Parts: sequence; structure tokens; C-alpha cells
Amino acid sequence: MHIGITGTGSYIPTITTLNTDFINHTFLNTDGSPIPNSNEVIIEKFKKITGIAERRYAKKELNTSDIAYLAAERAIEDAKIDKETIDYIIVAHNFGDVTYGQTQADTLPSLATRVKHLLQIKNPKCIAYDILFGCPGWIQGMIQAYAFIKAGLANKCLVIGAETLSRVIDPYDRDSMIYSDGAGATIVENTENTGDILAHNAATFAHNEANYLFFGESYNKEENNNTRYIKMHGRKIYEFAVTHVPQAMKDCLDKSGVDINDVKKIFIHQANEKMDEAIVQRFYKLYNKPMPEDIMPMNIYKLGNSSVATVPTLFDLVKRGKLENHAVKKGDVVIFASVGAGMNINAIVYRY
Repeated sequence: MHIGITGTGSYIPTITTLNTDFINHTFLNTDGSPIPNSNEVIIEKFKKITGIAERRYAKKELNTSDIAYLAAERAIEDAKIDKETIDYIIVAHNFGDVTYGQTQADTLPSLATRVKHLLQIKNPKCIAYDILFGCPGWIQGMIQAYAFIKAGLANKCLVIGAETLSRVIDPYDRDSMIYSDGAGATIVENTENTGDILAHNAATFAHNEANYLFFGESYNKEENNNTRYIKMHGRKIYEFAVTHVPQAMKDCLDKSGVDINDVKKIFIHQANEKMDEAIVQRFYKLYNKPMPEDIMPMNIYKLGNSSVATVPTLFDLVKRGKLENHAVKKGDVVIFASVGAGMNINAIVYRY
């Protein structure tokens, strides 16, 4: 039995926001005090650390479930399957549908149910549910799809990662420049000749690390509307990620039996350019090897951090030849890896 990806699709929102668009923002410290540096300096430092030059936001009329549906349509078309034969629809997100201009997250019904409705799938045996697992949600959904198929409970699964983080950011927080919107989808099937999930690994660190990412108040202390926004302890996340993710990736690769020299690409969550580079460098250091050139496709500089959507979107773009100097061909071994709120870590070794 081979359990592989037979179709991919992504939705890249059409509104592009440049770093220079933040030039007139009022950025504040956590205590509400003004940041002494000019916005030019703040933006320059931000670009140097994160690698982000621009990001994409969804149009006002589109919610997370809408862009998830658009990515799903493309994946189904790419896989050339009858949508009525899908056994599971698994949608990874973190904030549900947040209508533009509103602050309340809407998850009733689930986003997966909404996607199924938009796809007009009539089959009641197609089970639709959501998964909350921080930024590693799409990879965790892939692991669950693999488990369903391997156990004989499914033949085809639709796994989606979608988010509209632009709706849950504090405009007074410098970190608001990191986040973006997007959706990526995959069809996972029991197949004879297309791809294979060779190994997977996952972990949750919640003893001291549970609240490294959280919902918190605006840095503008004059706001009294009790609205909460996505917040993070950036330094703690960085230290956590570079400490734990490389070993999790190594454990996964060792479990697969694949030699490190046979890995062709690493599709890592587009969280922060410097952090991602440090993770992959440390991963190779565990094998006493230097990080190969062009091993790690990156599109964070144009698309920003769209949480659960970054890995499936990146994979879809590379698969379709839309990322310069990067490609995958049949038989290539790649690694999917992510880290995020929870704190959760996961990885998959996949033969394309």
C-alpha cells in the first residue's frame, strides 16, 4: 500500500501589502509606551530578521472557509477524482471564520462542514471536521489522513490548511507585520504508484511552553473593547524551535530509513526566515553535514506567515513550477516540518 498525495491546490489572496504600507502605523511596546525608533528603522529590522517584504490579505468578502474551498477545488481538479468519493475533509485552522471588520470567531458549523457545503458534496459518509493544532495543523491533518487510510477506514481524504490572520492582528504590535492569509489543500489517497508517506513524528510541549502563543489585549491601553489579538513571545518561540524541531525531524527521518543525503527538499513552516534557516542548519549538523544549497524553498518574503497554510501552499507552488530554482520530481524524498502554538511540532518524510 502507498499512501500519497495525488492532488494539490492553493489559494493566494490578491491583496498585496508591502512593508512600506506600515510606515504610518503607530507601534507600541507591550506596556503601551511608544517605541523610540522610527518606523523606517522598525521595518528595516523586521525585514532583516523575518525576511518578509510583503504579505497577502484576503478580500473583504472572503472568509477562511471560502479560501479553503477555493484551494480544495483546485486540489480535487488536480487529483482528477470524483468529489463524492472523498471519505474525510479535514480542515486545519486556528481562528475559524472572522468576518472582515468583526472580532468574533465563527466555528458553527465547522469550517470543514462549510467547505463540504461549498463543494456541494452530497455523500453523508464524507466526514468533515476541523483540527486545531497551531501552525502545524495541516501536517497533523496529513498524519490523521494517513492513519485513516492505513487502518482501512478511508481511501481518499481532503486535507486543508487555511487562515485569515489579518483579521486577528493588533495594529499596534510590530508582530502584526508577520501575519498573512492563505489556503493550501491536498488529496491523500491509497494509491499504487503515486507518492508515499514513509514516516511521521509529532509532539506537544505544554509544561512550560503552552502559552508562548496566546490571545492577548491590544498594546494600545486606551482601547477598552476587550478585543483579543494573536500575541507571541518571539524570543522564547525561536529558542524552542531551534532546540526541538531539528531533533524531531531527525527522529522522523531515521524512522523512515532514508539516508540524509537522499533528502531533496525540506518544506518547513514559513514562520521566520532566520529561524527556519537555523532549524535546517541544526538538523544537518545532527548528521555532521552542512546544509545543502537550495534544500529549503522559501516564499515568506512574498507571502508572509499564513500559519497552517504555509507548508501546503509552498508545496503546491513548487510542484507547479512556480517558485524559481525549486522543483520536485517523481521519486524525490522531501520533509514537511512545522512548529507552532501548543507548543506543537511535527514532521513527515514523504517520497514524491
